[in-house]
Amino acid sequence: MTLTARHDFVLLFDVKDGNPNGDPDAGNMPRLDAETGHGLVTDVALKRKVRNYVALGHDQSEREPIAGEARFEIYVREKAILNLQNQRAYSALKLDVVVDEAPTDDTNADDKKPKKAGKEKRKGSATDVIQARAWMCQNFFDVRTFGAVMSTGVNCGQVRGPVQMTFARSVDPVVASEHSITRMAVATEKEAQAQDGDNR
Repeated sequence: MTLTARHDFVLLFDVKDGNPNGDPDAGNMPRLDAETGHGLVTDVALKRKVRNYVALGHDQSEREPIAGEARFEIYVREKAILNLQNQRAYSALKLDVVVDEAPTDDTNADDKKPKKAGKEKRKGSATDVIQARAWMCQNFFDVRTFGAVMSTGVNCGQVRGPVQMTFARSVDPVVASEHSITRMAVATEKEAQAQDGDNR
């Protein structure tokens, strides 16, 4: 299925006794609009939920897509190194690598500092970038759905995805509260001795 026109949609979801999107600047308490008290969920959090759902149902192994196959691998995932993901496109397509000046021990006569060692960069011609971008769209679900900026270091260009999301906002104001809990046991004998047998 190909999207050929703009589609606006509304996603309505319910959260009870939960935290749909913690705010790292507020001790991971729910995000709130400071003026109205309404709860907020960022577009990034919503897209993460979609990515996680897709990842659970599809093969995430790193392999090359078969001709014509649209894979469902996830590009932005936990602990991913995005330039290594980009490099996979160049390796799969066997695109040329541009190498900077080779390492040298010569010093600059003006400042007496050694020259920096050369490093490998994948600069990519316009044709290379177009091919790499197409490979990334074929392989990664979230690239072809939400878009991505893939021009950091290993240049695979940019994609503006057909699915865009905005912040979610609660219908009514919410009250964020913290609840203390107790336990009936301790983990070590040292803790028990410190509490004089009152192991709570």
